Amino acid sequence: MSIDQSRLWRRLETLSRLTDRDRPWTRRSFTPRFLEGRAWLAAEFRAAGLETGIDAGGNLIGRLEGTEQGLAPILIGSHSDTVPSGGRYDGILGVLAALEVAQGLIENGERRRHPLEVVDFLAEEPSEFEGLSCIGSRAMSGALTPEHLALRRADGMSLEEGIAYVGGRPQDVAGSARAPGSIAAYLELHIEQGRVLESEAKPIGIVTDIVGIRRERITVTGRADHAGATPMPLRSDALVGAARLIEAAYQKAMATSGDAQPLVATFGKIDVSPNAANAVPGEVVMTLEVRSGNEAAVSAFGGALVREVQPELDALRLKVKAEPISNVAPVACATVIRTAIADASRACGLGTRDLPSGAGHDGVFVSRLGPIGMIFVPCRDGRSHAPEEAIEPEQVADGARTLAGAVKVLDERLD
Repeated sequence: MSIDQSRLWRRLETLSRLTDRDRPWTRRSFTPRFLEGRAWLAAEFRAAGLETGIDAGGNLIGRLEGTEQGLAPILIGSHSDTVPSGGRYDGILGVLAALEVAQGLIENGERRRHPLEVVDFLAEEPSEFEGLSCIGSRAMSGALTPEHLALRRADGMSLEEGIAYVGGRPQDVAGSARAPGSIAAYLELHIEQGRVLESEAKPIGIVTDIVGIRRERITVTGRADHAGATPMPLRSDALVGAARLIEAAYQKAMATSGDAQPLVATFGKIDVSPNAANAVPGEVVMTLEVRSGNEAAVSAFGGALVREVQPELDALRLKVKAEPISNVAPVACATVIRTAIADASRACGLGTRDLPSGAGHDGVFVSRLGPIGMIFVPCRDGRSHAPEEAIEPEQVADGARTLAGAVKVLDERLD
């Protein structure tokens, strides 16, 4: 397949360096820095020869028409936003490799039977809107609700306003969602975000499934008092109760580590009030995130956790409330796409390894529209969502060639 490795690497370096200066590698969705990256991407899409625009949900899409009328498009891409202080290659590898595949076809005077759409999905990473993720793919698949659009971040901006800020049309989101069966396939290239491929010296991972993710807001309420004047036996310290929940969640998740589908649980966001050195914490609001391929275990975890710790919280004179934020079921990658990836890798002389994705991806929502699949390439020491995230140019090229080959195979095999 025609892949310009130097151009692809140069683009990766250019986009990754569009980062907040004081905390690389950061390009958060719904910020001026994100718009700077989007403007650069759109210009690259147009220069490559793609018909380029932003849909109602704020997704940047470049389209290359196919040779046969009436065929649904093949979508390839990922996202360009990052988590704070991480994500130098997470997301942008998939977008820019997809662009390289499309541009290679154009430069060679080729077309596929199906239209090809290169997509930069909006806000795949958890956003400042109550941690909501995969906003663009939710919108495209009809899963972005009025309740989601009403969410607000700390500065008062609503998600509806945020989508308009990046060039989308939030008033048209519901009516412009794509229908089930409206795409022929979706394929994404991504770094593994783990150590399996690197440890086994396998250049290509074929993703079998994407885990389910549930997030809940857990509020522990006690009483704020003077830290010096309130004796220990008389305190209702909300942070102590929060600590009991955190420890219990850790132990509860650890107990599943030997299961066929282990579960992971994280309290990654905590707000303490009044958050003063001389005050007993009166309230703690935390976000619990649970992930597993076992959907039933994911759904039941938060409620079971609160019930198990409730006697300790009662003894501390604390109240606890758990509210769902989001719940995304696990999704299996389609056999037809996994087979296409395997065939393309073999044609490129690259070894493969089947493995699940422990991270969430836009494909979870795009799966409502048609079959999905993912290609993984190794990342150094498995580091991701961290400043140390790194990959090599040769690994990028291997992934891009496999992506191009899989698109060719799918184009030939799908109606």
